[in-house]
Amino acid sequence: MLDTPPPDRLAASLRGSVITPAHPEYESVRKVWNGMIDQRPAMIVRCEGTADVISALDFARSRGLPITIRGGGHGVAGKAVRNDAMMIDLSLMQPVWVDPTARTVRVGAGATWGVVDHETQAFGLAATGGVDSRTGVAGLTLGGGVGYLARPFGLTIDHLKAAEVVLADGRTVNASAQESPDLFWALRGGGGNFGVVTSFEYRLNEVGPEVMTALVFHTIRSAADALTFYREFMADAPDDVACHALFVNVPPVEAFPEERHGTTTLAFVACHPGSLEDGETALSPLAEFGSPMLAVVAPMPYAALQSRFDASAPDGGRYYWKAQYMDELSDAAIATLVEGVDPLPGAYSKVFIDSLGGAISRVDPSATAFPHRSARFGFGISAGWEGPSGDRRAMAWTRALHERMTPHVSAGVYSNYLDHDDGDRVEAAYGANLERLQEIKARYDPSNVFNQANQSVVPAG
Repeated sequence: MLDTPPPDRLAASLRGSVITPAHPEYESVRKVWNGMIDQRPAMIVRCEGTADVISALDFARSRGLPITIRGGGHGVAGKAVRNDAMMIDLSLMQPVWVDPTARTVRVGAGATWGVVDHETQAFGLAATGGVDSRTGVAGLTLGGGVGYLARPFGLTIDHLKAAEVVLADGRTVNASAQESPDLFWALRGGGGNFGVVTSFEYRLNEVGPEVMTALVFHTIRSAADALTFYREFMADAPDDVACHALFVNVPPVEAFPEERHGTTTLAFVACHPGSLEDGETALSPLAEFGSPMLAVVAPMPYAALQSRFDASAPDGGRYYWKAQYMDELSDAAIATLVEGVDPLPGAYSKVFIDSLGGAISRVDPSATAFPHRSARFGFGISAGWEGPSGDRRAMAWTRALHERMTPHVSAGVYSNYLDHDDGDRVEAAYGANLERLQEIKARYDPSNVFNQANQSVVPAG
Protein backbone atom coordinates (compact mmCIF):
# COMPACT_ATOMS: atom_id res chain seq x y z
CA MET A 1 0.00 0.00 0.00
CA LEU A 2 1.43 3.32 -1.07
CA ASP A 3 1.99 5.99 1.56
CA THR A 4 -0.45 8.92 1.49
CA PRO A 5 1.21 12.02 -0.03
CA PRO A 6 2.10 14.59 2.67
CA PRO A 7 -0.44 17.28 1.59
CA ASP A 8 -3.19 14.65 1.67
CA ARG A 9 -2.22 13.67 5.20
CA LEU A 10 -2.42 17.33 6.23
CA ALA A 11 -5.78 17.76 4.49
CA ALA A 12 -7.19 14.78 6.41
CA SER A 13 -6.55 16.62 9.68
CA LEU A 14 -8.38 19.80 8.64
CA ARG A 15 -11.92 21.12 8.44
CA GLY A 16 -10.52 23.40 5.77
CA SER A 17 -8.53 22.41 2.71
CA VAL A 18 -5.05 22.28 1.20
CA ILE A 19 -4.50 23.93 -2.15
CA THR A 20 -1.38 23.05 -4.13
CA PRO A 21 -0.22 24.52 -7.46
CA ALA A 22 -2.14 21.82 -9.36
CA HIS A 23 -5.45 22.82 -7.74
CA PRO A 24 -7.89 24.75 -10.01
CA GLU A 25 -8.33 27.46 -7.35
CA TYR A 26 -4.61 27.97 -6.74
CA GLU A 27 -4.18 30.97 -9.05
CA SER A 28 -7.09 32.90 -7.56
CA VAL A 29 -6.40 32.05 -3.92
CA ARG A 30 -2.70 32.97 -4.02
CA LYS A 31 -3.46 36.50 -5.22
CA VAL A 32 -3.59 39.44 -2.85
CA TRP A 33 -4.90 42.99 -3.21
CA ASN A 34 -1.67 44.42 -4.62
CA GLY A 35 -1.24 43.16 -8.18
CA MET A 36 2.51 43.90 -7.95
CA ILE A 37 2.84 40.83 -5.72
CA ASP A 38 3.29 37.67 -7.81
CA GLN A 39 4.46 34.94 -5.43
CA ARG A 40 3.85 31.20 -5.69
CA PRO A 41 3.58 29.37 -2.36
CA ALA A 42 4.28 25.64 -2.16
CA MET A 43 0.83 25.15 -0.63
CA ILE A 44 -2.06 27.16 0.76
CA VAL A 45 -3.83 25.89 3.88
CA ARG A 46 -7.33 27.35 4.04
CA CYS A 47 -8.11 27.20 7.74
CA GLU A 48 -11.62 27.15 9.18
CA GLY A 49 -10.67 27.26 12.86
CA THR A 50 -7.90 27.30 15.44
CA ALA A 51 -7.38 23.53 15.20
CA ASP A 52 -6.62 23.89 11.49
CA VAL A 53 -3.98 26.53 12.27
CA ILE A 54 -2.35 24.20 14.81
CA SER A 55 -2.27 21.36 12.26
CA ALA A 56 -0.80 23.62 9.57
CA LEU A 57 1.95 24.87 11.87
CA ASP A 58 2.77 21.33 13.00
CA PHE A 59 3.06 20.21 9.38
CA ALA A 60 5.25 23.16 8.39
CA ARG A 61 7.48 22.73 11.43
CA SER A 62 7.99 19.01 10.80
CA ARG A 63 9.11 19.66 7.22
CA GLY A 64 11.02 22.90 7.65
CA LEU A 65 8.57 24.83 5.48
CA PRO A 66 8.64 28.62 5.85
CA ILE A 67 5.21 30.12 6.51
CA THR A 68 3.26 33.24 5.74
CA ILE A 69 -0.07 34.28 7.22
CA ARG A 70 -2.95 35.74 5.25
CA GLY A 71 -5.73 37.63 6.98
CA GLY A 72 -7.42 40.11 4.67
CA GLY A 73 -4.54 40.07 2.15
CA HIS A 74 -4.78 43.86 1.84
CA GLY A 75 -1.26 44.85 2.91
CA VAL A 76 0.68 46.71 0.24
CA ALA A 77 3.88 44.73 0.91
CA GLY A 78 2.20 41.41 0.13
CA LYS A 79 3.79 39.66 3.08
CA ALA A 80 0.82 37.23 3.15
CA VAL A 81 2.39 35.21 0.33
CA ARG A 82 5.91 34.04 -0.46
CA ASN A 83 7.51 31.74 -3.03
CA ASP A 84 7.88 28.10 -1.92
CA ALA A 85 6.32 28.72 1.52
CA MET A 86 3.15 27.53 3.18
CA MET A 87 0.48 30.21 3.23
CA ILE A 88 -1.73 29.84 6.31
CA ASP A 89 -4.90 31.41 4.92
CA LEU A 90 -7.29 32.68 7.61
CA SER A 91 -9.70 34.43 5.23
CA LEU A 92 -12.46 31.87 5.84
CA MET A 93 -12.38 32.58 9.60
CA GLN A 94 -14.82 35.50 9.66
CA PRO A 95 -17.27 35.01 12.58
CA VAL A 96 -18.25 38.17 14.45
CA TRP A 97 -19.98 38.04 17.85
CA VAL A 98 -21.27 41.33 19.25
CA ASP A 99 -22.23 41.79 22.90
CA PRO A 100 -24.18 45.06 22.80
CA THR A 101 -24.64 45.13 26.59
CA ALA A 102 -20.94 44.84 27.35
CA ARG A 103 -20.11 46.83 24.20
CA THR A 104 -17.57 44.28 23.02
CA VAL A 105 -17.04 42.22 19.88
CA ARG A 106 -15.13 39.00 19.21
CA VAL A 107 -13.82 38.71 15.64
CA GLY A 108 -12.23 35.90 13.64
CA ALA A 109 -8.83 36.80 12.23
CA GLY A 110 -9.95 36.43 8.62
CA ALA A 111 -12.63 39.11 8.85
CA THR A 112 -12.39 42.47 7.15
CA TRP A 113 -13.55 45.68 8.76
CA GLY A 114 -16.54 45.82 6.41
CA VAL A 115 -17.76 42.55 7.93
CA VAL A 116 -17.19 43.85 11.46
CA ASP A 117 -18.89 47.20 10.80
CA HIS A 118 -21.91 45.43 9.32
CA GLU A 119 -22.45 43.58 12.60
CA THR A 120 -21.51 46.26 15.13
CA GLN A 121 -23.42 49.06 13.41
CA ALA A 122 -26.65 47.12 13.91
CA PHE A 123 -26.22 48.20 17.55
CA GLY A 124 -24.78 51.67 16.89
CA LEU A 125 -21.28 50.54 17.92
CA ALA A 126 -17.83 50.62 16.32
CA ALA A 127 -14.10 50.40 16.95
CA THR A 128 -11.41 52.20 14.95
CA GLY A 129 -11.26 50.30 11.68
CA GLY A 130 -9.11 52.00 9.07
CA VAL A 131 -10.45 53.85 6.02
CA ASP A 132 -11.17 50.96 3.62
CA SER A 133 -13.80 48.30 4.29
CA ARG A 134 -11.62 45.58 2.73
CA THR A 135 -8.80 46.07 5.23
CA GLY A 136 -8.17 42.92 7.25
CA VAL A 137 -8.86 43.06 10.96
CA ALA A 138 -5.63 41.19 11.80
CA GLY A 139 -3.14 43.25 9.83
CA LEU A 140 -4.59 46.61 10.81
CA THR A 141 -4.73 45.71 14.49
CA LEU A 142 -1.27 44.18 14.81
CA GLY A 143 0.31 47.24 13.21
CA GLY A 144 -1.55 49.79 15.35
CA GLY A 145 -4.69 50.79 13.48
CA VAL A 146 -5.27 54.34 12.16
CA GLY A 147 -8.72 55.33 10.94
CA TYR A 148 -11.50 57.91 11.12
CA LEU A 149 -12.18 57.06 14.77
CA ALA A 150 -8.57 57.17 15.99
CA ARG A 151 -8.53 60.81 17.11
CA PRO A 152 -11.82 60.53 19.04
CA PHE A 153 -11.31 57.05 20.52
CA GLY A 154 -7.74 55.86 19.95
CA LEU A 155 -6.00 53.40 17.66
CA THR A 156 -7.43 49.96 16.96
CA ILE A 157 -4.95 48.50 19.48
CA ASP A 158 -6.34 50.83 22.13
CA HIS A 159 -9.66 48.98 21.74
CA LEU A 160 -8.10 45.50 21.96
CA LYS A 161 -9.06 43.52 25.07
CA ALA A 162 -7.73 40.07 24.25
CA ALA A 163 -6.44 37.85 21.46
CA GLU A 164 -6.19 34.10 20.93
CA VAL A 165 -2.74 33.21 19.59
CA VAL A 166 -1.26 29.98 18.23
CA LEU A 167 2.48 30.01 18.97
CA ALA A 168 5.25 28.57 16.83
CA ASP A 169 5.38 25.37 18.93
CA GLY A 170 1.64 24.76 18.47
CA ARG A 171 0.54 25.95 21.90
CA THR A 172 -2.52 28.20 22.08
CA VAL A 173 -2.59 31.09 24.54
CA ASN A 174 -5.02 33.86 25.35
CA ALA A 175 -3.20 37.18 25.53
CA SER A 176 -4.70 40.00 27.58
CA ALA A 177 -3.79 42.40 30.36
CA GLN A 178 -4.24 39.49 32.80
CA GLU A 179 -2.88 36.55 30.77
CA SER A 180 0.47 36.62 28.95
CA PRO A 181 0.62 40.42 29.37
CA ASP A 182 4.04 40.66 27.71
CA LEU A 183 2.68 39.02 24.56
CA PHE A 184 -0.42 41.22 24.72
CA TRP A 185 1.85 44.29 24.85
CA ALA A 186 3.79 43.08 21.81
CA LEU A 187 0.69 42.29 19.74
CA ARG A 188 -0.47 45.90 20.07
CA GLY A 189 1.73 47.40 17.37
CA GLY A 190 4.46 44.78 17.01
CA GLY A 191 2.99 43.13 13.91
CA GLY A 192 2.53 39.43 13.23
CA ASN A 193 5.94 38.53 14.63
CA PHE A 194 4.85 36.46 17.62
CA GLY A 195 2.27 33.92 16.50
CA VAL A 196 -0.89 33.35 14.49
CA VAL A 197 -3.68 35.38 16.03
CA THR A 198 -6.91 33.49 15.39
CA SER A 199 -9.37 35.89 17.04
CA PHE A 200 -9.53 39.37 18.55
CA GLU A 201 -11.78 40.88 21.22
CA TYR A 202 -12.41 44.64 21.16
CA ARG A 203 -14.26 47.15 23.26
CA LEU A 204 -16.68 49.28 21.24
CA ASN A 205 -17.76 52.92 21.20
CA GLU A 206 -21.18 54.40 20.52
CA VAL A 207 -20.92 55.50 16.89
CA GLY A 208 -23.56 56.03 14.22
CA PRO A 209 -25.37 54.59 12.51
CA GLU A 210 -24.94 58.07 10.95
CA VAL A 211 -21.95 60.36 11.39
CA MET A 212 -21.37 63.85 10.05
CA THR A 213 -18.92 63.93 7.17
CA ALA A 214 -17.27 66.52 4.95
CA LEU A 215 -15.95 66.02 1.43
CA VAL A 216 -14.18 69.02 -0.11
CA PHE A 217 -12.15 69.25 -3.35
CA HIS A 218 -9.74 72.07 -4.29
CA THR A 219 -7.91 72.61 -7.56
CA ILE A 220 -4.16 72.14 -7.56
CA ARG A 221 -3.81 75.91 -8.06
CA SER A 222 -5.44 76.59 -4.68
CA ALA A 223 -3.94 73.56 -2.92
CA ALA A 224 -1.16 75.43 -1.07
CA ASP A 225 -3.59 77.88 0.51
CA ALA A 226 -6.00 75.04 1.32
CA LEU A 227 -3.27 72.98 3.03
CA THR A 228 -2.20 76.02 5.05
CA PHE A 229 -5.81 76.36 6.19
CA TYR A 230 -5.92 72.62 6.94
CA ARG A 231 -2.85 72.93 9.18
CA GLU A 232 -4.47 75.72 11.18
CA PHE A 233 -7.86 74.01 11.25
CA MET A 234 -6.47 70.79 12.68
CA ALA A 235 -4.35 72.64 15.25
CA ASP A 236 -7.56 73.88 16.90
CA ALA A 237 -9.90 71.01 16.02
CA PRO A 238 -11.56 69.04 18.82
CA ASP A 239 -10.65 65.39 19.17
CA ASP A 240 -13.92 64.36 17.55
CA VAL A 241 -12.74 65.77 14.22
CA ALA A 242 -10.76 63.49 11.94
CA CYS A 243 -9.73 65.03 8.64
CA HIS A 244 -7.48 63.48 6.03
CA ALA A 245 -5.95 65.46 3.16
CA LEU A 246 -5.35 63.62 -0.11
CA PHE A 247 -3.99 64.53 -3.51
CA VAL A 248 -5.95 62.38 -5.96
CA ASN A 249 -7.14 62.44 -9.56
CA VAL A 250 -10.52 64.07 -10.13
CA PRO A 251 -12.96 61.21 -10.75
CA PRO A 252 -14.95 61.25 -14.03
CA VAL A 253 -18.35 61.93 -12.44
CA GLU A 254 -20.95 64.62 -13.07
CA ALA A 255 -20.24 66.41 -9.79
CA PHE A 256 -17.02 67.80 -11.32
CA PRO A 257 -16.54 69.90 -14.47
CA GLU A 258 -15.60 67.62 -17.35
CA GLU A 259 -12.43 69.59 -18.07
CA ARG A 260 -11.20 68.73 -14.56
CA HIS A 261 -11.62 64.97 -14.93
CA GLY A 262 -8.30 63.18 -14.43
CA THR A 263 -6.45 66.25 -13.14
CA THR A 264 -4.80 66.42 -9.74
CA THR A 265 -6.95 67.73 -6.92
CA LEU A 266 -6.61 68.17 -3.16
CA ALA A 267 -9.43 66.49 -1.24
CA PHE A 268 -10.37 66.80 2.42
CA VAL A 269 -12.28 63.84 3.85
CA ALA A 270 -13.52 64.44 7.38
CA CYS A 271 -15.65 62.66 9.94
CA HIS A 272 -17.22 63.62 13.30
CA PRO A 273 -18.75 60.72 15.28
CA GLY A 274 -20.59 62.84 17.84
CA SER A 275 -23.99 64.44 17.48
CA LEU A 276 -24.88 65.51 13.95
CA GLU A 277 -25.40 69.08 15.13
CA ASP A 278 -21.97 69.28 16.72
CA GLY A 279 -20.48 67.62 13.68
CA GLU A 280 -21.99 70.12 11.27
CA THR A 281 -20.66 73.01 13.35
CA ALA A 282 -17.19 71.47 13.57
CA LEU A 283 -16.83 70.49 9.90
CA SER A 284 -18.52 73.42 8.13
CA PRO A 285 -15.35 75.58 8.07
CA LEU A 286 -13.79 73.01 5.76
CA ALA A 287 -16.47 73.67 3.16
CA GLU A 288 -16.47 77.45 3.67
CA PHE A 289 -12.79 78.07 3.04
CA GLY A 290 -11.76 79.31 -0.41
CA SER A 291 -13.58 78.39 -3.61
CA PRO A 292 -13.66 74.58 -3.73
CA MET A 293 -14.79 72.67 -6.82
CA LEU A 294 -17.06 70.62 -4.59
CA ALA A 295 -17.92 70.93 -0.92
CA VAL A 296 -20.42 68.73 0.90
CA VAL A 297 -21.08 68.54 4.63
CA ALA A 298 -23.74 65.93 5.28
CA PRO A 299 -24.57 62.95 7.47
CA MET A 300 -23.65 59.52 6.15
CA PRO A 301 -23.94 56.00 7.55
CA TYR A 302 -20.61 55.18 9.18
CA ALA A 303 -20.42 51.86 7.32
CA ALA A 304 -20.93 53.71 4.02
CA LEU A 305 -18.10 56.11 4.85
CA GLN A 306 -15.82 53.15 5.52
CA SER A 307 -16.45 51.71 2.05
CA ARG A 308 -16.90 54.93 0.10
CA PHE A 309 -13.41 55.01 -1.40
CA ASP A 310 -12.83 51.29 -1.91
CA ALA A 311 -13.25 51.66 -5.66
CA SER A 312 -10.37 54.15 -5.84
CA ALA A 313 -7.93 51.31 -5.02
CA PRO A 314 -9.40 48.25 -6.78
CA ASP A 315 -8.25 44.70 -6.16
CA GLY A 316 -5.48 43.72 -8.56
CA GLY A 317 -4.25 47.24 -9.22
CA ARG A 318 -0.52 47.74 -8.86
CA TYR A 319 0.57 49.69 -5.76
CA TYR A 320 3.81 51.00 -4.31
CA TRP A 321 4.08 53.05 -1.10
CA LYS A 322 6.49 55.15 0.88
CA ALA A 323 5.56 56.76 4.20
CA GLN A 324 6.81 58.77 7.17
CA TYR A 325 5.41 60.76 10.10
CA MET A 326 5.35 64.55 10.25
CA ASP A 327 5.71 66.65 13.39
CA GLU A 328 4.56 69.72 11.49
CA LEU A 329 3.13 70.63 8.12
CA SER A 330 5.52 73.46 7.30
CA ASP A 331 5.24 75.96 4.48
CA ALA A 332 8.25 74.30 2.85
CA ALA A 333 6.62 70.87 3.08
CA ILE A 334 3.42 72.22 1.54
CA ALA A 335 5.34 73.83 -1.32
CA THR A 336 7.29 70.62 -2.00
CA LEU A 337 4.11 68.57 -2.02
CA VAL A 338 2.15 70.84 -4.34
CA GLU A 339 5.05 70.97 -6.79
CA GLY A 340 5.66 67.21 -6.67
CA VAL A 341 2.16 65.73 -6.98
CA ASP A 342 1.09 67.14 -10.33
CA PRO A 343 0.68 65.00 -12.30
CA LEU A 344 0.12 61.78 -10.36
CA PRO A 345 1.61 58.72 -12.11
CA GLY A 346 -1.47 56.49 -12.26
CA ALA A 347 -5.24 56.39 -12.03
CA TYR A 348 -5.19 55.10 -8.43
CA SER A 349 -2.32 57.21 -7.08
CA LYS A 350 -2.70 59.25 -3.89
CA VAL A 351 -0.53 61.33 -1.64
CA PHE A 352 -2.14 61.54 1.77
CA ILE A 353 -1.84 63.23 5.14
CA ASP A 354 -3.54 61.51 8.09
CA SER A 355 -4.59 63.72 10.98
CA LEU A 356 -3.32 62.19 14.23
CA GLY A 357 -3.17 63.45 17.82
CA GLY A 358 -6.27 63.43 20.00
CA ALA A 359 -6.84 60.17 21.87
CA ILE A 360 -3.86 58.59 20.09
CA SER A 361 -1.47 60.95 21.85
CA ARG A 362 -2.90 60.44 25.34
CA VAL A 363 -1.48 56.90 25.63
CA ASP A 364 2.07 56.51 26.92
CA PRO A 365 4.41 55.42 24.07
CA SER A 366 5.65 52.53 26.23
CA ALA A 367 2.15 51.28 27.15
CA THR A 368 1.89 49.34 23.86
CA ALA A 369 4.40 48.35 21.20
CA PHE A 370 3.21 51.25 19.01
CA PRO A 371 5.70 54.06 19.75
CA HIS A 372 4.56 56.98 17.59
CA ARG A 373 2.00 58.56 19.89
CA SER A 374 3.23 62.14 19.56
CA ALA A 375 3.20 62.41 15.76
CA ARG A 376 0.80 65.07 14.50
CA PHE A 377 0.43 63.75 10.96
CA GLY A 378 1.02 60.58 9.03
CA PHE A 379 2.33 61.14 5.50
CA GLY A 380 2.19 58.63 2.70
CA ILE A 381 2.79 58.33 -1.04
CA SER A 382 0.61 55.62 -2.56
CA ALA A 383 1.25 55.17 -6.26
CA GLY A 384 -1.44 53.07 -7.96
CA TRP A 385 -1.66 52.14 -11.63
CA GLU A 386 -2.66 49.43 -14.08
CA GLY A 387 -0.32 47.06 -15.87
CA PRO A 388 3.38 46.22 -15.43
CA SER A 389 4.38 48.69 -18.15
CA GLY A 390 3.84 51.47 -15.61
CA ASP A 391 5.96 49.91 -12.86
CA ARG A 392 9.23 51.72 -13.46
CA ARG A 393 7.74 55.18 -13.83
CA ALA A 394 5.43 54.93 -10.82
CA MET A 395 8.04 53.48 -8.49
CA ALA A 396 10.66 56.03 -9.53
CA TRP A 397 8.18 58.86 -8.99
CA THR A 398 7.30 57.55 -5.52
CA ARG A 399 10.92 57.28 -4.44
CA ALA A 400 11.80 60.71 -5.83
CA LEU A 401 8.93 62.48 -4.04
CA HIS A 402 9.71 60.60 -0.84
CA GLU A 403 13.33 61.76 -1.04
CA ARG A 404 12.27 65.36 -1.68
CA MET A 405 9.99 65.25 1.36
CA THR A 406 12.64 63.76 3.66
CA PRO A 407 13.79 67.15 5.07
CA HIS A 408 10.21 67.87 6.14
CA VAL A 409 9.30 64.61 7.92
CA SER A 410 10.27 62.88 11.16
CA ALA A 411 12.25 59.68 11.61
CA GLY A 412 9.41 57.27 12.36
CA VAL A 413 7.16 55.27 10.06
CA TYR A 414 3.86 53.42 10.52
CA SER A 415 4.64 49.72 10.12
CA ASN A 416 1.42 49.04 8.18
CA TYR A 417 2.63 51.44 5.47
CA LEU A 418 5.98 49.69 4.91
CA ASP A 419 6.34 48.26 1.41
CA HIS A 420 8.20 45.14 0.29
CA ASP A 421 11.58 46.92 0.02
CA ASP A 422 11.46 48.67 3.41
CA GLY A 423 13.18 45.96 5.43
CA ASP A 424 15.85 48.44 6.56
CA ARG A 425 13.24 50.59 8.30
CA VAL A 426 12.27 48.23 11.12
CA GLU A 427 13.94 50.41 13.75
CA ALA A 428 12.06 53.45 12.42
CA ALA A 429 8.79 51.51 12.71
CA TYR A 430 9.23 50.28 16.29
CA GLY A 431 11.48 52.99 17.68
CA ALA A 432 12.37 52.79 21.36
CA ASN A 433 10.16 49.72 21.76
CA LEU A 434 12.24 47.52 19.43
CA GLU A 435 14.55 46.12 22.12
CA ARG A 436 11.63 45.00 24.29
CA LEU A 437 9.95 43.46 21.23
CA GLN A 438 13.12 41.49 20.52
CA GLU A 439 13.17 40.15 24.08
CA ILE A 440 9.53 39.05 23.86
CA LYS A 441 10.21 37.53 20.45
CA ALA A 442 12.97 35.42 22.00
CA ARG A 443 10.50 34.06 24.56
CA TYR A 444 7.66 33.24 22.18
CA ASP A 445 9.36 32.59 18.83
CA PRO A 446 13.08 32.01 19.42
CA SER A 447 13.53 30.26 16.06
CA ASN A 448 11.98 33.22 14.20
CA VAL A 449 9.28 31.14 12.52
CA PHE A 450 7.15 34.26 12.07
CA ASN A 451 9.57 36.39 10.07
CA GLN A 452 7.56 39.01 8.23
CA ALA A 453 9.60 40.17 5.28
CA ASN A 454 9.49 43.93 5.81
CA GLN A 455 8.49 44.16 9.50
CA SER A 456 10.60 41.39 11.01
CA VAL A 457 11.56 41.57 14.68
CA VAL A 458 14.65 39.41 15.22
CA PRO A 459 14.79 37.52 18.53
CA ALA A 460 17.19 38.97 21.09
CA GLY A 461 20.46 37.06 21.20
